[in-house]
Amino acid sequence: MSDLPGPGWRRRVLVAASAALAGLLLVSPATAGAPTPTPAGSDTGEHLDLGRLAGEAASVVEVLLADSGELDRLVATGVDLDHHVSRTASGIVVHAVVTPNEVATLRAGGYRLGDVLFTPADSARRIAEREATIAAHTAENEALRETQSRRDAQAPADVKIIRADYYTSGTDQVLSVEAKWAQGQTATDVLTVTRDSGPGTPMGSGGTQTIARFVDAGVYLYHRGASTVTARPNYIQITSPSGDVAVAKVNQWLPIPRENPEGPGYQKDFVSSYLTPTELYDRIHQLAEQYPRLAEIVELPYKTNGYRRKAQAVLGTANPSRVAVDSRAWGHEGGNDITVEFADPGASDQLSVQVTGNAIRVSLGTDASGTVTSTAAEVVAALNATAGSLVVAYTYRGDTGAGVVAPAASTPLTDGLSAPASVSRDPHPVYAIRIGKDRSTRKLGVLAYAQEHAREWVPPLVTIETAERLLRNYGHDRKTRDLLDNLDIWIAPSINPDGGHYSFYDFNSQRKNMTNHCPQTGSADALGRNSWGVDNNRNYTEYSLFDGYSGASSSCTSGTYAGPGELSEPENRNLDWLASRPNIKFSMNLHSSGNYFMWSPGAYATPGRISAPRPTLGEESFFWGASSRILTSIKRHRNMAVTPARTGPISDVLYSAAGNSGDMLWYRYGIYAWNFEVGTSFQPEWAEAHDETMEFANGLVELMRVARDFDTDRRRPESGLSVTRSATPGMVDVRFEVSEPAAVFYTLDGRKPTYSSTLYGSAGIREGGETLTVRYGTRIHWFSVDAAGNVENNYRPDGRGKNYRKGVAIPPRR
Repeated sequence: MSDLPGPGWRRRVLVAASAALAGLLLVSPATAGAPTPTPAGSDTGEHLDLGRLAGEAASVVEVLLADSGELDRLVATGVDLDHHVSRTASGIVVHAVVTPNEVATLRAGGYRLGDVLFTPADSARRIAEREATIAAHTAENEALRETQSRRDAQAPADVKIIRADYYTSGTDQVLSVEAKWAQGQTATDVLTVTRDSGPGTPMGSGGTQTIARFVDAGVYLYHRGASTVTARPNYIQITSPSGDVAVAKVNQWLPIPRENPEGPGYQKDFVSSYLTPTELYDRIHQLAEQYPRLAEIVELPYKTNGYRRKAQAVLGTANPSRVAVDSRAWGHEGGNDITVEFADPGASDQLSVQVTGNAIRVSLGTDASGTVTSTAAEVVAALNATAGSLVVAYTYRGDTGAGVVAPAASTPLTDGLSAPASVSRDPHPVYAIRIGKDRSTRKLGVLAYAQEHAREWVPPLVTIETAERLLRNYGHDRKTRDLLDNLDIWIAPSINPDGGHYSFYDFNSQRKNMTNHCPQTGSADALGRNSWGVDNNRNYTEYSLFDGYSGASSSCTSGTYAGPGELSEPENRNLDWLASRPNIKFSMNLHSSGNYFMWSPGAYATPGRISAPRPTLGEESFFWGASSRILTSIKRHRNMAVTPARTGPISDVLYSAAGNSGDMLWYRYGIYAWNFEVGTSFQPEWAEAHDETMEFANGLVELMRVARDFDTDRRRPESGLSVTRSATPGMVDVRFEVSEPAAVFYTLDGRKPTYSSTLYGSAGIREGGETLTVRYGTRIHWFSVDAAGNVENNYRPDGRGKNYRKGVAIPPRR
């Protein structure tokens, strides 16, 4: 294995890049565009007032945007976005989870809305049935990588094909293309792709398709697009508007594997309905009891706030005369038994409050004619003075309370929670199941976790299906036995049980946890209940809102509320505890929806799209290689493909998500961390949910196999030089080629290469290795090291080794 120094050379590379970026943001926040978070719970800042009113149900609605700049502005409002982002020739379509009040606010803010895609009635049918059918996936089309470079003395073409990929999805055949055009930052032209129709056929015989610019945060990244085809092309050609031509061979994306890794008698299909967090935890407890030699339940160290709230009411209709009342006790502990009445005495009288048991009666003050004169502020003061042991009263959302209070009949306070008594109202423990014959840090660790977002009901099923497969196939399937004998597997099916229960029983669109961080001057009252909570996937430590990164909100009512500070929530501290296990090197965060497969970086600062440090070229290659294996296993279930355009770093294929968990695992703990976005809906009909569970359980088990292969990898990488003539006289172009995903360290001055030498980098986003232009005859010394730490030729890169690679920058003769 490796001679990697300390915690690993790659951590130093990322830390150095991170420090440089942090310096930029600290020295010149204005130029870097780093937002200054407003105080937690504030209702001011760069967002619309999108608070949800109690009782309002949410639907999934299309928002039609002109460009990526408008997308970034929409994200900054704090609107609750689905993970769907579709870029079309006419703009961008995203899905927002919004109530009628929020729809009106968005329209007033100038946003255009499209179709309603999912309504509360749809969710009610899921709850009532927990089974049915849904339409098959619609294949998304767009692009995979293949680098094209001119290897002659001519100047390079101004268009470069990055990826050209053929794949099948269901019954469709698709060609996905990505290309970079030198004028793409300023020119808006589409590029035309010409296809052949197979080996030996003429160019153009397969037809044409167009690809459009992909611009994110004002920065041109590349052109991309996809089209259905009737035959698999062998080559494509793009002619740029300036007349330059690029040609590339078409690759196969995600072929159906010839060998099924599931041996004879392999058991699967263990889920038959959606499961609440209580049911998820019961299921893993049953598994651990049934397989005590292979599994155990671990209660994570931090209990959640609990599926509970204070009982509340808001009396009155006009803001200046409204009075908000909260119980001091939790609703289930007596708060729900309290009533409040505002009585008109019918004659001249002074304001007074009487408390009889749990009944509070406010006799409103009146003038000589018997007209009520008590203001909201006066009623609040009287309630707190006399009934303060039972309730806390306050004026509505910071209003001075100068309005006269209207009489109100006896009104019960309520926590508004409707789950059965079997759902605990106490602070909730969060459980993980730990699977393996030797459950210790001696074995390489793999972590899978789901339901950071409460409304995502399919991802937890993927974790349960995976746990069942691992344990029930151990006794008779050799490959499963190898995994459990040699890996330490942690599976946490629900990180956010409070929000999960709330989504099932009260508000199906709930995204966040249930903790109320809103102040009484904000949305802490009963009418703001469906807006409360912290987005657990914005509350982590790396490249967060609090570091100046985009894609999270400081508003307590936002769908992407980052909380009052990093790791403020017990749900997030639990995941941090899991990730800090020293042997965990691989992880999968399961979300829905959108059919994405992603990794870091997941955040950037705006303007300028200043990204968190990108993985090295070797690390990026490892992410891609392992992803291909995992996605191929997903496709095996029903030939449905996660598309190339939805595979890659989070901030490349989706949008910036400051403070997400994948970034914490990668940057803080050095874990190869992926993110599933399962399926096409948060709560699909059961037949579709079942298929998605089977598909992504295939992928999650394959992640275990990736980890096992990594752990047993003793093969050392091999590398070489590719030298071609440069357009500059006396110079040549050099690229390194490696036999597997690996980092290359090199020198050009005759010195021995070490881990402190220059690291071979990427040519750009999704573009492969950079091209070095050096003087003809330059002596190059280098070595390669793969992701498992195997060093080429068993070279010792500490300055004492001698068997590094040596080459001279001279192109081969023609």
